[in-house]
Amino acid sequence: MKIKIAWIGKTKEPAIASLTDEYLKRISRYVPVGGVVLRDEAALLDLGGRAAGAKAAAKSTLVLMDSRGKEFSSEQFAKFLGDYQDRNPLPLVIAIGGADGFSDAVRAAAQHTISLGKMTLAHELARVVLLEQVYRAFTILKGHPYHSGH
Repeated sequence: MKIKIAWIGKTKEPAIASLTDEYLKRISRYVPVGGVVLRDEAALLDLGGRAAGAKAAAKSTLVLMDSRGKEFSSEQFAKFLGDYQDRNPLPLVIAIGGADGFSDAVRAAAQHTISLGKMTLAHELARVVLLEQVYRAFTILKGHPYHSGH
């Protein structure tokens, strides 16, 4: 399984960029992963082979991080990623929207929509929380002591 963590807009805070790099490095111990900076939603749809009018099959599975999505515990998210890894050969693209979230058109193109919780987070901070949860999920799947079950 390959994972792409995609986000719309350039990173403004050096601390966020540093944490992004650190968690991408940690995740790469378990699965090929990349961080992708996108200029807009059209670039996100292009990334997954879902451009408007595209007739070819999708090249990836698109997961949107959105407050209206399904909430998971860390263990449930690990199971989601583990099941995907076992059953689907397509790369997984997990996307964080810009400050205004995603349009209805992008929501319709996604196969899954997941929420980090009911609280509103700045989109750059949501990226770091997502990356930490992806890392935590793989440590859960591999039985690493990083996740102690709390």
